[in-house]
Amino acid sequence: MQKEKTNRRPIRLRENKWLRETATWLARVGMRPNQVSMMNVVFAGMGGICLILVAISNPGWRVVLFIAAALSIPLRGLCNLCDGLMAVEGGLKTRSGEIFNDLPDRLSDSLLLVAAGYSITGVGWGRELGWAAALLAVLTAYVRVLGGSTGASQQFCGPMAKTQRMLVIMAACLIAALEAAVGWNLHAMVLALFVIIVGCVLTIFQRTRRIVNELESR
Repeated sequence: MQKEKTNRRPIRLRENKWLRETATWLARVGMRPNQVSMMNVVFAGMGGICLILVAISNPGWRVVLFIAAALSIPLRGLCNLCDGLMAVEGGLKTRSGEIFNDLPDRLSDSLLLVAAGYSITGVGWGRELGWAAALLAVLTAYVRVLGGSTGASQQFCGPMAKTQRMLVIMAACLIAALEAAVGWNLHAMVLALFVIIVGCVLTIFQRTRRIVNELESR
């Protein structure tokens, strides 16, 4: 049981009464943790579609699409929190739960980050930024899981862990909506992807260093 706690991302929001009641309601209506985990891919996909459509839309629609993409991110986060509460605290954990807990997150990260790159207009290398951010985001998770596979503690530290990445993208979507509304050039998403890329590189380095130090100290 102690190992399970060590390998679980520490999130204070899990203690929120409203969130626990939501998880309980989902279980009551017949939803299961693995299904809720897959729902986060659905919401990320919806957000990704909105971001991709930005590049071929007029300014008015860009505002709507950026806001819709921003709203998809907390909905994805809600699924991430509820599936864990249902599985661990709700006693609905399955043998395949770890797969459904981790793999959908990697798909969701990639959908949103790649789509964020495709939303960039006026910059020829915007798509490359999105793909680079997605690749590095997956690598941060790979290093964490790799550490766990060697017997070390899984490292959830930042500065650009999953929660921070999604907050940056959500903020960029809202700022980009404002940019589109007033007719400014869309620079918020470019900056956001740069921040995520640099942050992910630092996160990979920090997690790797902690894992290596833990293994070498045994």
